[in-house]
Amino acid sequence: MKVYTKTGDNGTTALFGGARVNKSDLRIDTYGTVDELNSHMGMLRDQPVNVHRKDIIIEIQDRLFTLGAILATEPGNDKVKVPQLQDTDVSLLEKEMDTMDETLPPMRHFVLPGGHLSVSYCHVARCVCRRAERLVVALNEIAPVDNHVIMYLNRLSDYLFVLSRTISLEVNAEEIPWVPKM
Repeated sequence: MKVYTKTGDNGTTALFGGARVNKSDLRIDTYGTVDELNSHMGMLRDQPVNVHRKDIIIEIQDRLFTLGAILATEPGNDKVKVPQLQDTDVSLLEKEMDTMDETLPPMRHFVLPGGHLSVSYCHVARCVCRRAERLVVALNEIAPVDNHVIMYLNRLSDYLFVLSRTISLEVNAEEIPWVPKM
């Protein structure tokens, strides 16, 4: 099987189920952003500080592929078998955050992104996750999207923020608070 098919040379692509849409379609932008997020998660997984978190990040990446498949499927197409997100996928992120929160000092201010390369990767992934979430919400206004997709992305961005703080603590990076100048 060749990687190139030439079927997209006219600016269209196929959804799961066969319908062709413009590559500029909101649905394509949405699952393309989820794919971008998955790549950022791969960069985050490759950070030495995440060796003991590798399995959870791989699980997240797997769920992001599931999420992309859901978004890439024609609305109303019941003939295509697509895996689904479950409540347990969301609760896993919550459990991981609760565990990390036990060791973190309370937040009193927003923090400036950065302090260590691995922390910065978390923040970039968090921002891409938030963009994916906004796109899914916009898509949901046009065509219903499974609520688990929105919930998962919302919780994942929270997870990435808590992970950034945890890594900051572990590597002894300075967490610079944002204090508005009034």
